Amino acid sequence: MKKILLALVVIAAAVGVAAWQIPSSAKSAPDVTFTTLEGEQLTTSDLRGKVVLVKFWATSCVTCVAQMPDNIEHYNALKDRGYDTIAVAMQYDPPNYVKNFAESRELPFKVVVDATGDIARAFGDVRLTPTAFLIDKQGNIIRRYLGNYDKASFLATVDKALG
Repeated sequence: MKKILLALVVIAAAVGVAAWQIPSSAKSAPDVTFTTLEGEQLTTSDLRGKVVLVKFWATSCVTCVAQMPDNIEHYNALKDRGYDTIAVAMQYDPPNYVKNFAESRELPFKVVVDATGDIARAFGDVRLTPTAFLIDKQGNIIRRYLGNYDKASFLATVDKALG
């Protein structure tokens, strides 16, 4: 009986994660203000005209750290076509850790500390990392990603959005 219950829990979790990676209906990204480590402020509406990955992460998240080289590679390869990345560090992440990580890894994209948790709440109360939202040129969320994702599928979705 315990094995059956465990199997059902595992299946339910897998379905839940898969559902987070299914394309969402065209829902507008929330109107938030991002403040980068350098003090630059930009809003969601400032990003219109670009395809943007808003990635919620933490320096203590093993998967987040493992994904950063790909995030850097994708940003560098696609930025000239209108692609951008905003890495939003979670509220619990110490700002000095985030700053050290960004500097030591030479992150080429915008890095934000969500000090109040307002950005995570606006994006549906994000609590798990990594969670990412792909936003199209019109400001609509076209895809949500939770945890690891298929890189080829991600790049195909970005390429189509960049059109």
